[in-house]
Amino acid sequence: MTDLTDPAVRVTGAQELAPDLLVIPNHGVDLVPNIGVVGGTEAVLVVETGLGTANAAEVLAFAAEVANGRRLYLTTTHFHPEHAYGAQVFAGEATYLVNRAQADDLATKGAGYLEMFRGLGEVVARRLEDVRVPVPDVVFDGDHELDLGGRTVRLRPTGRGHTIGDQVVEVPDAGVLFTGDLAETGQFAILPWFPPHDTDATGVGWLAVLDRLAPAAPRTVVPGHGEVGGVAVLTDVRDYLRELRDETWRRRDSGLGVAAIAAEVREVLVGRHPEWAGQEWIEPGVQCLCTEHA
Repeated sequence: MTDLTDPAVRVTGAQELAPDLLVIPNHGVDLVPNIGVVGGTEAVLVVETGLGTANAAEVLAFAAEVANGRRLYLTTTHFHPEHAYGAQVFAGEATYLVNRAQADDLATKGAGYLEMFRGLGEVVARRLEDVRVPVPDVVFDGDHELDLGGRTVRLRPTGRGHTIGDQVVEVPDAGVLFTGDLAETGQFAILPWFPPHDTDATGVGWLAVLDRLAPAAPRTVVPGHGEVGGVAVLTDVRDYLRELRDETWRRRDSGLGVAAIAAEVREVLVGRHPEWAGQEWIEPGVQCLCTEHA
């Protein structure tokens, strides 16, 4: 496989979304997530670590400067390596907390994903040298409200969608929602369907999650990757997943094989969204939805 661009986090590009609420954007670089730094009077929460220890060290240094003595917390939206596999750098500096399903994902699938990502190319493998699968300090059930001092942040498990342990991060006073990879802009939604090793993604479940999130109409949506926007970030992904489902199910009972269905659906959807990246994710999405029912 050809090496990807070096997935380096650039903290110098941080943008203020609201008072004491920053996002470090991914600048369109593969395997770099949008990273949040959310402050209250007593503490600061970091959302995502970036891929590997060097990126996480940059994020931690930036967050510590912002915190200026305030307590640090860390959370991650799901267990995938570019979002969470730098958490070891925060040990002793921040309290790392995730929902129980995400903790289970880390424990049961984390090592496999670490090896899979190391196989993506030399530059990614270097980023993952000496990385250990993260172990949270705090594991919670249901929604968790984190009081940062004058600002409460809600950590909300969404149920199975992109992964089993998906979690959104709400900052209600600022109208900001961090979605992780439940929403991405400018690309086809990533349904990580890798049978037989990983079949936890669900197109039907993901649609249900977005149907619950979109009516709240957050003012600002920070996707896992891509440009920050408004509620359209959610509705665009929801509408695409509906297209993917409908086009797949329309052909599923026609007698065509999965490969033929995927080829037809890909042609239709690329024709509708020619500017989007990630066309290679259409086929796994079709394969996933071929196994699912309403």
